[in-house]
Amino acid sequence: MNIKLDENLGNLRVGTWLRLAGHDVATVKEQGLTSAPDTEVIDVCRRENRCLITSDRGFGNRLKYNPSEYAGIVVIRLPSHSNFEYWREAIDTLILGLEQADVTGKLWIVQKGKIQEYQPIQKNEEDL
Repeated sequence: MNIKLDENLGNLRVGTWLRLAGHDVATVKEQGLTSAPDTEVIDVCRRENRCLITSDRGFGNRLKYNPSEYAGIVVIRLPSHSNFEYWREAIDTLILGLEQADVTGKLWIVQKGKIQEYQPIQKNEEDL
């Protein structure tokens, strides 16, 4: 899978772990998008057909970032004082999830041992 790592994950070993699992990983930092607005980052992901992996909970807003418009959005959700092992287990959960299912057009919220999948907002849901 083609993946874009947001800047909040770029300094961790996440990219290495995903590459070792066979994914094509580009980072916001590598592409000079550090401190770019979220809308610019997600637009680059759309143009490059890359799934965004981030810990920025704002990308979990399906009204603002409807998953159907993207190659997938993954929000890694961890406790504020997570240690290395907790991070590693959450990324292992993500890697296993990517082996078993397609994230394209969906929002995944990933925690250690758990993936919550959200479908795109349907037009009639937006009108409510």
